[in-house]
Parts: sequence; structure tokens; C-alpha cells
Amino acid sequence: MALFDLAWARKTGGAFVLRIEDTDQARLVGGSEQQIHDSLEWLGLSPDEGPIQGGGYGPYRQSERLETYTPFVERLLADGHAYHCWCSAARLKELRDEQSRSKQATTGYDRMCLGRTREERAALPGFAEHPVVRMLVPEDAPTQFTDLIRGTVNAPRPDDQVILKADGFPTYHLAVVVDDHLMGITTVVRGEEWISSTPKHLLLHEWLGFDLPQFAHMPLLRNVDKSKISKRKNPAARLLWFREQGYLPEAVRNFLQLLGYPPSSGEAEVASLDEFVENFSWDKVNTTGPVFDVKKLDWLNGHYIRSLEVDELAERIVEYAVAAGQLPETPDRSQKKMLRAAVPIIQERLTLLADAIPQLGFFLVDDGALEVDGASRATLRDDAADVLDATIAVVEDVEPFEHDVIQAGLRASLVDGMGIKPKFAFAPARIAITGSRVSPPLFESMEILGRDSCLTRLRALRASL
Repeated sequence: MALFDLAWARKTGGAFVLRIEDTDQARLVGGSEQQIHDSLEWLGLSPDEGPIQGGGYGPYRQSERLETYTPFVERLLADGHAYHCWCSAARLKELRDEQSRSKQATTGYDRMCLGRTREERAALPGFAEHPVVRMLVPEDAPTQFTDLIRGTVNAPRPDDQVILKADGFPTYHLAVVVDDHLMGITTVVRGEEWISSTPKHLLLHEWLGFDLPQFAHMPLLRNVDKSKISKRKNPAARLLWFREQGYLPEAVRNFLQLLGYPPSSGEAEVASLDEFVENFSWDKVNTTGPVFDVKKLDWLNGHYIRSLEVDELAERIVEYAVAAGQLPETPDRSQKKMLRAAVPIIQERLTLLADAIPQLGFFLVDDGALEVDGASRATLRDDAADVLDATIAVVEDVEPFEHDVIQAGLRASLVDGMGIKPKFAFAPARIAITGSRVSPPLFESMEILGRDSCLTRLRALRASL
């Protein structure tokens, strides 16, 4: 939603507004608003107006605007478009249960309180001390509207929706209509689950004399099995999960662009936000809910990683590793220098930032502290000691100490001289240098570490055999 809000605002010279709709106090989750701000900032989708940015139409939290809604509720009551309802929660539940059991074609509130005074209603069962305010929806309520994505849309007839709760907070329906009008909102972008609520909003706009905004109801994202993505069950529904996994924000943003609508024939899948804005069009949005398949995101992330300059990629790896606890909060200069030198040998094969330190960790430990993986050590053949002796001899004398020269020297000694297949010839050196039989390119790694470190590590493994 934020991506499409921002793109449309920029395309039309408007403003992207972030409004915190926190009128449902029972569902508030601590830290959720900060998560919204952090997510948008990380993705480069920060709003033009909002609780942090400010603006001319604040406050931007609905819980701070309660006095704003009062006169509109009073006007609806005075004009006969709304009424008080004293029905208790237990009575409403009984009503719903009965309608469900009897399979009534028309469900919703039965207007027990309509036209009654407080005293009259108090004499009947299921009375609550503090009333709510409900819309009085007419039989000919408008149920058809024009949507920027879907064209003409027919929605179900609404029931008498609560617009002011017993705690004095407005419901979403009243609050957004009033705030959209007062904040000058001309385009409302939201999920398709709100289509059924739009007739309520059409009525409120009409009754209050507000100009109608444009509506764009986006399709809902789906899991690979085509089920709706659940915020409770799918960690990917929380945007900062992607940052924690090591995805780049530009890759995630590009991925969301593709989910919004696939590129037309001949259009590239990789596109910047500016390109997305330039080519933005509501009629490109597919009304079928797109499948949220992270395989495409992995491909995009790898592409963006390969596109970064080495210095920037190294900086991002360090920033990620510190946040993830892979590196100390203040990495020393030698670690950063070593990472900068080593990043080019893994850049082409890197998918996530999270994968960098596990691959490059052997560069960041002292030679004497390198631990050899037990499973890798177990793969060493009986001739490992002889192979390491020959490897040490080459490393001691090879000049210059560069990867192609190192490789040529070891190949001549081990493959040609001792008749060992490369797969086995270089395995002892790889395990000694990196601590594992699986590692980044061996000879480039040796050049980066330098002759002294390589000899220390080779001799340590040799001494243990």
C-alpha cells in the first residue's frame, strides 16, 4: 500500500500521508507504530506527512483527534442519519448466533434501539449503560462505486455500522471519512477486504457533504499455496523480517513492485523506484492476488548485491553483521580492511547479506584461533601430511604471492609432481586455511590472508596429524 501510495503521489505531484489509525484500543500492540516507521524508512518509502514528519493537517494519530470527530457524530444524530444503541455485547452475540443458526438471508443489527429513549431501552433485556452510535442505513443505500483498479464495483448492502464506540473512540469507518476530508486526501489506497465497507463510506461522505475521494482496492498477497498471507503465521508479513534475513531494501522494493503488477512484454523486471513512478498506472494492477514467492526475491537480491560497488557492499555487510550480532558493535579497522579485501571473492555468489560473515569468518580470526571443522577434518586422506608438507614448501617460496601464481605452483607440485587429482590435492590446504572443506575460492583467499598467515595455518594442521 505504501509503495503504491508513494508512487501515485509522486506521479501526480501530491503528498503521501501516513496516518496512524489506532482507534481500536483493544488491538493495539506495543511497538507496532515504530515498526511501521522503521519499515518505511528502511525501504525508502518515508511519507511526506505523518506523526514524525509533521504537516499542515495533524495530528496524524487518530487517538489524538477524538475531539475532531465529535461534531460530525452530533450532526449525524441531529440529521437522523445515526442513533444511539444500548445493546450489550452478550445480547449482540446472541443475535448473531441466532441469525447463524436460522441461516437468515439478511443479517446484522436488528435495530432494537432505534427510536427508543434510554429509559425505554433500559426496560428491555440486554441493556448496556454506555451506548454506541450506529449509522441508520437506508434501504436504497448506494452499493456501486468506481474503483481505479477494478472499474465499476458492486458491494453488499451494509448494516447499521457502529461509528462511535462506548469508549468514545470512533470506529475506522467514521474516522477515515472525516480525516480523509479534513486532510485533503484525494486517493484512498487499501486492500480489497475493504470493498464491502465502501458503501458505508459513500453514505457518510454524502450525509456530511464531503467530496468523494478516488478508491483503489489492491489485491491481497497470497502464499505459494494460494492462501492469504497471515500476519500471525507468516514472518514475511512483517517487513523488517527481510532486513533481519539480509535482504537489501532496494531488492525488496523491486520485488513489491513486481507483485503489484508484472512488467509488460519487453519491460525489465529490475526497475528503480523512479522508473516505477514514471511508468505507474492503475490499470496495470492485476486484481488476482499475487503469489508471494521469495525465490524471485532471492534472485533480485543477488542481482542487487552484484550491482553494488565493492566498498558499499562491504559497508552494508558490516552494518548488517553488527546488527545481527555476527560482529562486535565496533569492528576494528583490521577486520573492516580484511572484509573489504575479501568481499570481491564472494560477491558473485552471495544471495543474502546474512551469508557473508559465515563465508568470510576465517578471515576475521587470529591464525592460532582458527577452528577446523571436525567433519571436514574427517575427510582428509591418509596422504594429507605429505600433501601439506609439499604445500608448505610451495607457499614458502612462491613469488609473487598472488593467487594465480600460488595456484600454478601448487598444481605443478601436487597435481603434476605427485599425481594427485585437484579435488584431493588442494583439500588439505583449504581445510587448513579456512577451517572447512567448503569455502570461498582458495587461492584468492590465500593471497588476501598473506604468506605468513597461510604458513601458520598450514603448519598448525600439519602438526596435528
